[in-house]
Amino acid sequence: MGGDFLQTGFGVRFEWGPAGAAHLAREAACLVVVDVLSFTTTVSVAVESGARVFPYAWRDATAAEFAREVGAPLAVGRSAACEDTPWTLSPEAVRRAPFTPRLVLPSPNGSAISAAAEGLPVVAACLRNGAAVGAWLAAHRYGTAERPVGVIAAGERWPDGSLRPALEDLLGAGAVIAALRRNGRTSLSPEAGQAATAFTGSTDIAADVAGSASGRELTDAGFPSDVSIATEADTSTTVPLLADGAFSAAD
Repeated sequence: MGGDFLQTGFGVRFEWGPAGAAHLAREAACLVVVDVLSFTTTVSVAVESGARVFPYAWRDATAAEFAREVGAPLAVGRSAACEDTPWTLSPEAVRRAPFTPRLVLPSPNGSAISAAAEGLPVVAACLRNGAAVGAWLAAHRYGTAERPVGVIAAGERWPDGSLRPALEDLLGAGAVIAALRRNGRTSLSPEAGQAATAFTGSTDIAADVAGSASGRELTDAGFPSDVSIATEADTSTTVPLLADGAFSAAD
């Protein structure tokens, strides 16, 4: 794909999924990953408690080996939580589990996007910390034509593995972009501008996320509290920054 798809010339750019992240990473100075239900929301909950979160793309034997290497417990699937392994991709589970200073969090969407950055700074954003992330990016001089930021909505997957754009991630990305604009970053690509418009145009973010396909799926699976936590808009001032393989609170 040609340079047109890099959104060249704009300080704030927006794309979808790992492929979009890898493409924008060619010119971006920083990437922001947004996976509202649930990777980046869970990262925000864990990091604000003081934990370091190691993203990993798959929950398999290699994930267990990686967890042993970094000396951290491995989060399990939501339904596999037990007394010995209470940490899962559920933000509610992480919030109520005993504190762990290190946690390996498998996620094929959020972790794959983080990996696509190839050494760039990566920030984990969600609806809980969208305003804080936008302010932090502006304060660190990201979001200009010289130091562009790529905001990546993770989306979900159809059964065949193809990308399913997800409303909650569009809104989460829009929250960050709208905050960047409030902090003086007005050079938005049309894609980024429309993501911000989706966020600012919503009259009830919590209801929109809860009523979305992903929100209904999570509620029907027995995890309505995860949806509630994910829509705690702007309740967190913590900015999780990926460094040395793990997300921790940025200065």
